[in-house]
Amino acid sequence: MEGDMRMQEWLEKMKKEGKLREPTEDHRMRLIALQNRIRREIIRFIGVGSKKSFEEIKERFNLTDTQAKMHLGLLEQALFVESIEENGKKFYMLTPRGEAHLEHVELK
Repeated sequence: MEGDMRMQEWLEKMKKEGKLREPTEDHRMRLIALQNRIRREIIRFIGVGSKKSFEEIKERFNLTDTQAKMHLGLLEQALFVESIEENGKKFYMLTPRGEAHLEHVELK
């Protein structure tokens, strides 16, 4: 129940910020993001309740800066991850949608 409440609050926030697309486009973006194995693995690598730096993600998947930005950008557009800046470093963490994907799809 608490997870559902958190998801609803997050969806409302995304809607207010203009990040939530109409349902068909939102669904299309999620499918595009999840079609790629590396992006699915990035979601698993970040994990629930964790955060990973851009460099950690880049190194773990042997990606160039351009490749990492592209993959992470698609995951952000599809609202699976969000980025935060801390001490001049960029970190990525799962959104409630990313956590729900891990808990209900990837771990089954």
